[in-house]
Amino acid sequence: MEVLFCLVGIAVVVGLVILVMYNGLIGKKNAVDQAYSSVDVMLKKRYDLIPNLVSAVQAYLSHERGLLTELTELRSRAMGATASPDARVVAENQLSSVLGRVMVVAEAYPDLKASDNFVQLQASLNEIEEQLSAARRAYNAAVTDLNNAIEMVPTNIIAGMMQLRRRELFAAAETERANVNVGQLFGNGR
Repeated sequence: MEVLFCLVGIAVVVGLVILVMYNGLIGKKNAVDQAYSSVDVMLKKRYDLIPNLVSAVQAYLSHERGLLTELTELRSRAMGATASPDARVVAENQLSSVLGRVMVVAEAYPDLKASDNFVQLQASLNEIEEQLSAARRAYNAAVTDLNNAIEMVPTNIIAGMMQLRRRELFAAAETERANVNVGQLFGNGR
């Protein structure tokens, strides 16, 4: 009889441990989803600002049509990247890179920099980028927490049963890490 109580006690303890691990993984997954939602809200604000920015810049950057076209195409691709958060992360990293290039190119046009509309759009974009950066940091922290739980023993066993997979982090693209060659941006060494 004592052996039966001992076995039942062990089963209850193991069951509670599994329940705690399961609930912890669900909490981490939900934290990632919530953080991703915050990033998504900031991205929507940025998407709404990009057409205005392109319109303001077009008249001044007649030599940079390819860059503006690329920005517009990447915006459309990023907005349509609904397949998975990981696909969205890749698209957003590309969009951020091109948006940064547009701002660097704009620096070489004094008339554009003096335009009130452009200055206001640039200030709005800077504010949104700051908010987006904070949201991405929160997302990356939540993803790191989830990825650690997915890979560490013993929660990796429960995560495998739940079919949880690692998530991608928002990261700076290689082009954003390197020093900017302004002459190369213009394509003509200006």
